Amino acid sequence: MSDTKQLQMAGRPTFENKIVAPADLAARAAALPLPRVFTNGCFDILHRGHVTLLAEARDLGAALIVAINSDASVRRLGKGEDRPVNPLADRLALIAALESVTLVTWFDEDTPLQRILDCRPEVLVKGGDWPIEQIVGHREVRSWGGRVVSLPFVHDRSTTGLLARIRQL
Repeated sequence: MSDTKQLQMAGRPTFENKIVAPADLAARAAALPLPRVFTNGCFDILHRGHVTLLAEARDLGAALIVAINSDASVRRLGKGEDRPVNPLADRLALIAALESVTLVTWFDEDTPLQRILDCRPEVLVKGGDWPIEQIVGHREVRSWGGRVVSLPFVHDRSTTGLLARIRQL
């Protein structure tokens, strides 16, 4: 019986096999087709801006690896005491369920630099609000011949903005 079939029979959705513990990321990433694309974020309340960015990032390579801030890491970003709204396990599952995403992992540090070093992507991507020189890992990715891309926003959305609108209601 295949692993996929066993997961389905166990009641676990197959997309959850895209979720990779940080300790296993290097090995799983090394098995992916090239070029590998990497991006990261909180992805607290998934919205159209997120899924558009992830789809565009995937179009830049053969595989997309996403690293998500842990709950503690989100709180340290100063987004508010009530953030994240969704716990890490839920955010991982939602991102893993997207067709554009190949692997998803997490990081507890303030930046995803260690995950970038673990998977050595050929392409590093962030949204258009990030100048390339401020994207964590830009020096490292360029040092091994990779490229860094700041994708312009197609749909200007933010979780912070959505929460503000909800709170006004």
